[in-house]
Amino acid sequence: MPAPTAERVVFVFKRRKPRSYGRIATEMIYPRGGWRRSSAYIAHRLRRLPDQPHRIARGVAAGIMVNFTPLFGFHFLSAAAVAWIIRGNILAALLATFVGNPVTLPFIALISVGLGRHILGLEGELSPQFIFHEFTKATGELWHNARALFGPEEMHWYNLGDFVAQVFWPYMVGGVIVGTVAGIITHYLTVPIFLAYQRRRDKKMAERIARAAALSVRRREAARADRDQV
Repeated sequence: MPAPTAERVVFVFKRRKPRSYGRIATEMIYPRGGWRRSSAYIAHRLRRLPDQPHRIARGVAAGIMVNFTPLFGFHFLSAAAVAWIIRGNILAALLATFVGNPVTLPFIALISVGLGRHILGLEGELSPQFIFHEFTKATGELWHNARALFGPEEMHWYNLGDFVAQVFWPYMVGGVIVGTVAGIITHYLTVPIFLAYQRRRDKKMAERIARAAALSVRRREAARADRDQV
């Protein structure tokens, strides 16, 4: 049998039909197996993490808290940093950031920006479409200014100024408050769950070891009896 070449190995792990950009974008909004299956997979991974229940719960709390901040693109790094600061499980924090998905983000944004504006005494339009539009304008202006550094175009910052004052800063203020409360609640709710799962897992493992030991004893006794008969 010929030895597998590098090309054959790559072909084994390569998709037969590459995903289109449209398919990738669709799966970012709605996973192939659905959000229920994805949520079950994340919960399964969290339960099987080899760490103490309170550390896993702290990591989940860190990920939940970061989901309420407007630091899009940096949620992984922020969740890992917060988990490290509060001595939580970093992998649990990374998994928990998937709670902030295209389905939940509109509600998170409305709650965070609404509370932030209330605290800061700001008024104005408040809807998911408005918040998304402001993020889009700010991103476009950042990209324009980046290109202006190497071209003849002039840099301008008025869209970014309005975005920071009307959306980003209220989002950050309200998000930190709501996220902290949600993280604390999540921590106290998940510690008993992880603790019960690990106790059940340890009990099953102990029962499996006991059955294996009993079977080994029976086999040795049977072998001894066979030798005595001979």
